[in-house]
Amino acid sequence: MSTSPSPQPSPGRLASIDAYRGLVMFLMMAEVMHFAGVAAAVPGSPFWDFLGYHQSHVEWIGCSLHDLIQPSFSFLVGVSLPFSLASRSAHGQSRRRLFFHAIWRAAILVALGIFLRSLGKPGTNYTFEDTLTQIGLGYPFLFLLGLRPQRDRWFAVALLLVGTWVAFVLYPLPGPTFNLQDVGVPPDWPHLMDGLAAHWNKNTNLAWAFDRWFLNLFPRSEPFQFNGGGYATLNFVPTLATMTLGLIAGEVLRGTRTNRGKVSWLLAAGAISMAAGWGLGELELCPVVKRIWTPSWVLFSGGWCFLFLGAAYGVIDGFGWKRWVFPLVVIGMNSIAAYLMSWLIEGFIGDALTRHLGAETFRAFGDPYERLVHGAAVLGIMWLLLYWMYRRKLFLKI
Repeated sequence: MSTSPSPQPSPGRLASIDAYRGLVMFLMMAEVMHFAGVAAAVPGSPFWDFLGYHQSHVEWIGCSLHDLIQPSFSFLVGVSLPFSLASRSAHGQSRRRLFFHAIWRAAILVALGIFLRSLGKPGTNYTFEDTLTQIGLGYPFLFLLGLRPQRDRWFAVALLLVGTWVAFVLYPLPGPTFNLQDVGVPPDWPHLMDGLAAHWNKNTNLAWAFDRWFLNLFPRSEPFQFNGGGYATLNFVPTLATMTLGLIAGEVLRGTRTNRGKVSWLLAAGAISMAAGWGLGELELCPVVKRIWTPSWVLFSGGWCFLFLGAAYGVIDGFGWKRWVFPLVVIGMNSIAAYLMSWLIEGFIGDALTRHLGAETFRAFGDPYERLVHGAAVLGIMWLLLYWMYRRKLFLKI
């Protein structure tokens, strides 16, 4: 048996970024434990109600922990870019070569997102609202911003947010005879808004109208009418603002501030950004809606991302407390592999466990917890696969 030490992250790599990314992917992979199902099977339990809520997306306005997965993943793409550019430039890669790599990476992300969304479908499901395609659509622009100074990035964030807000406000509201049921919205849906906020109602907004045109340019078994969850292709525009906030944060981490100064900057930026997003929602100037990535959502979720990153950097890289986050680092250093596992082999592993161990094995704590125990076993096996890859330095990158 080998006694060689486990491979470690490279000296220039921040464990806090890997740990934060690992936490994000863990939360996504942990869906397999079905907390909401346990909450439904154990009614009246505040504990399971809390966990079930935070493992589910809110219907429209507001935020749960689960809603922060996609913005965190997007934010971290921006955080990593300054480190990647510095490393590639140090190896003599020209800007031209770096740009074509960014275009290639963007194309792969979009294609991979479409491929995964097409699983189980009779044909290619051309859809562009998932995490990978959203990042891919905005990545070339993020790369170009990565070559610019910080002030230009702040200006880009402001332009993206104000431009998105104005575009939605200028799009006309549906008339009094418009039938909401035609776009999958019950007329008594409790999340419908009025006044200025009505411009961000589900499937009657600018992004929905764009998709009614854009998605029908692709081959489809039937014409696209609406997205059941209200998600939209144009989300990639404000998502680019989220990634740019991450780019700004990444430049701060690479900068000359002291560790304490970096943590203070990140925490202050988080508090200000979150307060601004929340305030816009409370003033009814722009609701905080993740599903269409409103400008207030960019600020609110971006604030959380700054806070998570600041806390992680301070504890892990600042104080040097790295051992306890090792399980998250294993996931974070192979985030694309973890993402693919959750799509491609999670069901296979689950079926194999039930087939060979029997369903009764997972009812040891009672029927309400069967899916929880089964999901925990699946999650454990996926982590072990990632650990096996980590030990052999097999990292899937795009």
